[in-house]
Parts: sequence; C-alpha cells; structure tokens
Amino acid sequence: MANKIFTGKTDMGLKRQNNEDVFLVNPELDFCLTADGMGGAAAGEVASEIFAKATLEIFSANRNRSEKDTLYQVQKAYSIANKTILEHVFAHPDHRGMGCTAELLAFFEDSFILGHIGDSRTYRLRNGVLEQLTDDHTLVQRQFQEGLISEDEIRQHPMRHVIFRAVGIKEEMTIDLLTGKTHPADLFLLCSDGLTDMVEDDQIQDILCADTDINRKTDSLIESAKVAGGLDNITVVLVAIP
Repeated sequence: MANKIFTGKTDMGLKRQNNEDVFLVNPELDFCLTADGMGGAAAGEVASEIFAKATLEIFSANRNRSEKDTLYQVQKAYSIANKTILEHVFAHPDHRGMGCTAELLAFFEDSFILGHIGDSRTYRLRNGVLEQLTDDHTLVQRQFQEGLISEDEIRQHPMRHVIFRAVGIKEEMTIDLLTGKTHPADLFLLCSDGLTDMVEDDQIQDILCADTDINRKTDSLIESAKVAGGLDNITVVLVAIP
C-alpha cells in the first residue's frame, strides 16, 4: 500500500504580531497535530510547543501501533503536556493563563484515533463530502447544543472565543477521543480557528475537492483565510489516505 501523504503550514495572518500556532507532521511515526496557543506575550506559543514536544517524545518512545498502544500514546501526550504547562506556569507566574487547544491524529493499521480539546477542529473529506469530526469546546457551541442560540448566531457571537476546555488550564482535563476506520482517498484536515473563523465549511470543501495537489490545497486554505481578513494565526495540516 502506498504511504499516506502528510503536509502542514502555519501563517501569522494579517493582524497578529506573533504566531502562537504550532503544527507537527511525522509520516514515520504516523501522526500529526496542531496546537493553538492562548495567553499572549509569547506564552501561548510556549504552550503549543510543549504539546508538540510531549507528543513527539511519547510516540518516539513506543513505536508499537496496536489500537491499545495508540490510544495510550494519544492520552499520554495530552496528560504530559497538561502537567508540563502547569509546571511551567508555576515557575513563571507572568505566564499565568497560558494554554493551548490541540488536535492529535494518530494512525494504526487501517484505523485512526483522534484526540481533541478546544476550538481547533478536525475534518474528514470522504467521497467529496466534508464532515467536521470534532465539537468546539466553546460557550457558544454549548449554548447552540442546548437550543439557546441558532447556528447562524455562532459565527458573530461576541462570546464565540470563550473556551471551557484546553491543555494546561487546570489539573483535571477531559479530552474528546474518536476512533474510526480510514477509507481509500480520505482526506483529513486539522486546523486552528484562524481558518474556520474566516472560511465557511462549504468553501473549505470546495478547496479540498479541487483537482490540485495536497500542498496547493494547504496554500489555498491559508490564502482564503487571509483574503477574508486573516484576523488570527492560521494553521492547516492535511493527511491524504492512499
């Protein structure tokens, strides 16, 4: 079987003075991630880097790829990153409030395990149809699920960026875990909210369905977010299943 194709790119956007997003693709270890830092003053970037470093260390230490092993590695990566960020904040009180949202997608055999926390997202394009696999851990998403606001109100809501779950915010952390089978020609997208705040899902679908190579799709997604205003850092990771 041909190997999966991984690609990723991050861009500061048009309004921010630094980039607190981090991505990592590792075809050899068969995983990828995005992390979107919170906290400002470069502390958010530190949190994102801690998550990426912790994940790489965990996956490098155990290359067994059974479902049980992969699930353990995903959970351990979040746990170690959470603990490390909290320890960092204790040692650097001026970084209090830092943390990150994080998507971690790991493959084994013909399956995947996805870890998710925050308002970064993971999508899957299958047979030309884009599906959001994750739920945003935001106040407005919770209000929508409770029927208090409409879907149309979410994008313009003044509280849309209030997150109630992230890595490094408190000792007790709950992540969403999703597992599933991969199908030939599946295309996975991991992204920060700098993309999805700017670009509607139907436009993302159109770009991913275009008859261009995977690197061009990545560039097109980032460029679309910048054309729409580029208000935040923009990070895109794509994985094509052969």
